[in-house]
Amino acid sequence: MSANSSERKEIWKTVLLFLALVLVLTSPFHYAIVKLYPSRLYVGAIMWCPAIAALITLKLKGRPISQLNWEWGNWKYIRLSYLIPALYAIISYVLIWIFGLGGLTNEETILAWAEEIGLTGIGTLSASVAVIAGVLLLGSVGVIRAMATTLGEEIGWRGFFIYELRKVLSFTGVSLFSGFIWAAWHWPLLVYYSNNVLLEFITFFTVIISMSFIMTYYTFKSKSLWPAVLFHAVSNVYIQKILPPLTTKVEGTEHWLGENGIMFAMVTCVFGIYFWRKAIKEKL
Repeated sequence: MSANSSERKEIWKTVLLFLALVLVLTSPFHYAIVKLYPSRLYVGAIMWCPAIAALITLKLKGRPISQLNWEWGNWKYIRLSYLIPALYAIISYVLIWIFGLGGLTNEETILAWAEEIGLTGIGTLSASVAVIAGVLLLGSVGVIRAMATTLGEEIGWRGFFIYELRKVLSFTGVSLFSGFIWAAWHWPLLVYYSNNVLLEFITFFTVIISMSFIMTYYTFKSKSLWPAVLFHAVSNVYIQKILPPLTTKVEGTEHWLGENGIMFAMVTCVFGIYFWRKAIKEKL
């Protein structure tokens, strides 16, 4: 944050250029999802728009793409970027099960879930074996597959965007501003998929801004965009693919479940506050 007034203006111009490009590139696919058909192809295209916007911005500014911190970084941060999102997702659902906001699903549902993810034709599966195999498969191959799309987002948001913001804002400012923009970027999908728009906007923004603090912390500590790519993929897989199918819904508690649920927002908020305080203590 040592930039002078003219440098700060130039940095903000670069930030606005990037955001304008993200908006222009993303809008056709948001329109297609909302007005035409919610295809995974459109979602995948949307997730690569931040990367394309970052690359165009660098090109227009005459800067090399090597600035995006492609190095793998310290394995410590790679490991933690798997463990932390898996942990907060599991804690969220364990609390849901403990407080009766949802229950562990039955054997029939578990075996149907196992069939959906391809665990058929390998002999008779018990429910416990199906759960273990499903978690291992989705938690490894599923995460690697998810990284193909989260890479697109993270090249833009954590590889480029937060480093520009870091030139003019503190860690807190970077995390809050980038998290708010990242969350707001999803608003057409929220409106399209939400059952309770106001509540889910609040919970989603809480989750995304909390994640922003954690991912910004690991990005700056590692000096690499890869921890964020992995973190994002693991979070998506555990909260979307692994834990919901293992949970039965209880009437009247549906707003506590899922990635836009109250419980997930509460748990990620606690994690976000912890990493915010950790970053401040470490003068990051």
